[in-house]
Amino acid sequence: MSRKKVILAYSGGLDTSVAVKWINETYDMDVICYTCDLGQGQDIEAIRQKALRTGASDAVAEDLRALFTDYFCLPSLMAGALYEGKYPLATALGRPLIAQRMVLLAQEKGASAVAHGCTGKGNDQVRFDVTVQTLDPSLQIIAPVREWKWTRTQELEYALKHNIEVEATKKSIYSTDQNLWGRSIEAGILEDPWVEPPADAFQWTADPRTAPNEPEEVEIGFEKGRPISLNGVEKDPVAIIEELNQIAGRHGVGRIDHVENRLVGIKSREIYEAPAAIVLHEAHREIEFLTLSKDALRFRTYVSQAYSDMIYNGLWFSAFHQDLMAFVASNQRYVSGVARVKLFKGHCMITGRKSEHSLYRHELATYEEGDQYDSSAAQGFIKIHGLSQTTQAKHQMLKDMSSHRMELPSIIPPK
Repeated sequence: MSRKKVILAYSGGLDTSVAVKWINETYDMDVICYTCDLGQGQDIEAIRQKALRTGASDAVAEDLRALFTDYFCLPSLMAGALYEGKYPLATALGRPLIAQRMVLLAQEKGASAVAHGCTGKGNDQVRFDVTVQTLDPSLQIIAPVREWKWTRTQELEYALKHNIEVEATKKSIYSTDQNLWGRSIEAGILEDPWVEPPADAFQWTADPRTAPNEPEEVEIGFEKGRPISLNGVEKDPVAIIEELNQIAGRHGVGRIDHVENRLVGIKSREIYEAPAAIVLHEAHREIEFLTLSKDALRFRTYVSQAYSDMIYNGLWFSAFHQDLMAFVASNQRYVSGVARVKLFKGHCMITGRKSEHSLYRHELATYEEGDQYDSSAAQGFIKIHGLSQTTQAKHQMLKDMSSHRMELPSIIPPK
């Protein structure tokens, strides 16, 4: 009888390289490695070949940059999704796509299981497992790192013993993940939130102190919330993001140092590099300020938090997501225009914005000639606007403040 097959999400790094051999030995299964290009800047064919050398029975690699951008990065941008107001969710966005493609590959290859290299402390295990359970509950899920509970030093020793190629060493032990939308760095000295991240933690962004001494401006065009041009030249979104990563990165823009609340109940110190994502979020928000009404903009703030939490918590393939996306698509239908951004020594500053759908009207805002605002209506508006407050003040708050001091009830019942 032929051996069972498992699809392993393979990055070529320490965890998944060790996992190939470990699954062979522990589960007696043929390992088919799956690798995809989400814009991480790696040679996926070389990674595929490494998987075969490491012991995989088969290996598949595919370019998903366009799919990742169109269906994951840009919807999150349109929704203004920044987890806890800081993290553009690069890794969190990539996981549901990878998991979905693994499920499809498992169905194509007749595999009975999928496997990933997530730890038992991180969020990624949730994102992978929930996606797989949602799309194909029949598949077994194997999580070697979660099962073996080794330290990274023990993994390195296992790799050395079995002649497995790895790049990490005991002296340089960062754990990283990257794709088109950003790069995450954790572990090692970074686990102390008081320690400034060492220079060698960063690869995409220049040290702001040594960045160019002259600022650089870029103009980003948007249509219905999606970026469509850079410096007046129409480009596909992948090209825009790749170019902005280079431009903003050399000016030191896009570094994020975040103590975040993980889904699994712990706080974690994370370092991120996301030059393009940071610039695009800033530019996109400025076009929203021009084109969205006050109520739409403020309600979108609530949707942004719900959307970022949904992504972070691994619930991409949910009916709730479909509901949120319906609002976002409608909300963004007038978010078109151009934002001009100045990049200088780690800073991203908006210097101009314009839109044919702008709700900013010069004839209403100006104090100069041509003012069309009817100031005579202000006095009556002010009286009606403050009527509720002045009525309450007259009959309650100011009547006898000393005899109506409020004592808050205790929430603790008596013993």
